[in-house]
Amino acid sequence: MAMSVGQDDSDEVISSINTTPLVDVMLVLLIIFLITIPVVTHTVPVQLPKETIQPLQTTPKSIVIAVNHDGDFFWNEKQVDAPTLLARLKTVSVMTPQPEVHVRGDQSARYEFIGRVITECERAGIAKVSFITEPPARGG
Repeated sequence: MAMSVGQDDSDEVISSINTTPLVDVMLVLLIIFLITIPVVTHTVPVQLPKETIQPLQTTPKSIVIAVNHDGDFFWNEKQVDAPTLLARLKTVSVMTPQPEVHVRGDQSARYEFIGRVITECERAGIAKVSFITEPPARGG
């Protein structure tokens, strides 16, 4: 490798990149990989059984219960009263696998109305209840 140290009368900027060190490093890495790959892939040859995979469990459709400002309950966008809500939750709770219940509560609704939905879910034996919220606007 050569390197010019002396002063030249011309003050030109050298814009070419010296790629020799890069090529040296790449060749060393290539040699290392060529040596280590046969060691890593050395295994005992066995005959594995052929098997098709069957899905064990399908995910059930989730149920959305909405509660508006006035405390009305909506089962998948259809209005229901409290006894009907409990009856439907009981029929859903015995399904296998049990679907999740998503509660969408109006921001200005009183907690009492949301609490009634949670109580009905608990009485029916629903295992998974979650709340759906809207994320804040970006930068806000």
